[in-house]
Amino acid sequence: MIPEFIDTWQMAEPGKLLKTRVPMPPLQPGDVVVKIAGCGVCHTDLSYFYMGVPTVQKPPLALGHEISGIAVGGEASMLGKEVIIPAVLPCGECELCRSGRGNRCLAQKMPGNSMGIYGGFSSHIVVQARFLCVVGDHPGVPLEHLSVIADAVTTPYQAAVRARLGSGDLVVVVGAAGGVGSFMVQVAKGMGSKLIVGIDVNADKLKKMEKFGANATINPRGISAKELKDHFKSIAKAAGVSSNTGWKIFECTGTKAGQETALSLLSFVGMLVVVGYGTEETSYMLSKLMAFDAEIIGTWGCTPDKYPAVLEMCLDGRIALEPFVEVRPMSQIEQVFDEAHHGRLNRRVILTPDFN
Repeated sequence: MIPEFIDTWQMAEPGKLLKTRVPMPPLQPGDVVVKIAGCGVCHTDLSYFYMGVPTVQKPPLALGHEISGIAVGGEASMLGKEVIIPAVLPCGECELCRSGRGNRCLAQKMPGNSMGIYGGFSSHIVVQARFLCVVGDHPGVPLEHLSVIADAVTTPYQAAVRARLGSGDLVVVVGAAGGVGSFMVQVAKGMGSKLIVGIDVNADKLKKMEKFGANATINPRGISAKELKDHFKSIAKAAGVSSNTGWKIFECTGTKAGQETALSLLSFVGMLVVVGYGTEETSYMLSKLMAFDAEIIGTWGCTPDKYPAVLEMCLDGRIALEPFVEVRPMSQIEQVFDEAHHGRLNRRVILTPDFN
């Protein structure tokens, strides 16, 4: 049944949330009305809300782009199906889309940013059927948990694809205990990496990653860049591999400190993949890149066609979701935003609609 209105938590302006009700938009051919089961709270949402990062659609709008739910209206072939909504919806027709780089489609739409006023911190959302990821059977994994596949898990997967990650690779994940970094570690492990070194300043969460794919960890808090590099060298030596050739480094923090750490470890025929977003500038002598015959690349979102492979990894156990997420009612959104902003969350929070 298609409701006449959508209940939603809108960002009325940066720093201000308002519970309200908006009209259900007119449905176009191919549209699906999705009743939202859960929406993950992402650092990007906090960037819009607290840090003044502009959204394409100016406020008021509902944030939220990690969404799972069930199709309840629109395209008849989708009715009743459980789905994940990709965080990046390409046009599917432009040159970038045709070349396989639709994740960076310049006409892309993003829930909670550039799909009008509509985002995932709501009761329902309308999306085109063609890009939805149908879930199918998911025994033991709640539908709301699968919401974080959209971004938190697929973004690392896209980064791994961009890095041509494969069996036997040597990997460093900077920010390995974070919301994206923890899944970057698991993706690397699931794709057959030989040695994964996790770097993070959160000691407890970093220790946890040793159970989920990290072969060794380094906490850079309170140590010099030289000490960090010496520690890294000792890890490589113990594993019987070179510390300065062929490493693939994934920077997931978006912080200047994290980027500087990643750059310091980039060496001969290595690769640095920039996954995390931040606003600070970082300097680097580009001649090192030439001398190392190395690569620095960026990665953005994930194309919808890759979602089924990521979903399979989450359902067959290669990627664990439950230890890294917690579910709370959407009515706690203000509290959750505040806790996330001040670093008081131990897991990624998924908000489930509880509008009265």
